[in-house]
Amino acid sequence: MELINNIAKLHGGVSMFAGVGERTREGNDLYNEMIEAGVIKVEKDEKGHSKIGENGLPIIAPGSKIGLVYGQMNEPPGARLRVALSALAVTEYFRDEKNQDVLLFVDNIFRFSQAGSEVSALLGRTPSAVGYQPTLAAEMGDLQERITSTKKG
Repeated sequence: MELINNIAKLHGGVSMFAGVGERTREGNDLYNEMIEAGVIKVEKDEKGHSKIGENGLPIIAPGSKIGLVYGQMNEPPGARLRVALSALAVTEYFRDEKNQDVLLFVDNIFRFSQAGSEVSALLGRTPSAVGYQPTLAAEMGDLQERITSTKKG
């Protein structure tokens, strides 16, 4: 939270958080902490209280410098596998199109590989000697190659 807060507030950059296989409570706690810290800006009423939308959540105001992408533990492995890649796609947009410095925080990269292993098993692929999917190196490589600094951000 402190690292994301500093990037968002002090350096003017954008932060992306990918919660791969997160528990709902943990994601909700992080969301609420970011609202309290002012990283996520919410609309206020005349008394200074957060305006609540139809979904029961605070209404997000323009100017927030963070994106949160979650794939919860109870979701199918394919959905959890794509969470880190979805957050990375948004990160690339801000880096390449909006010329922003971006912090990508993936919690937890092990759950990313675990979801890939589950997808691989569902597809009937034979695991490696240590039990991981045969595509692990390619999946990690694809993710890591896209995380890089460019002239734009």
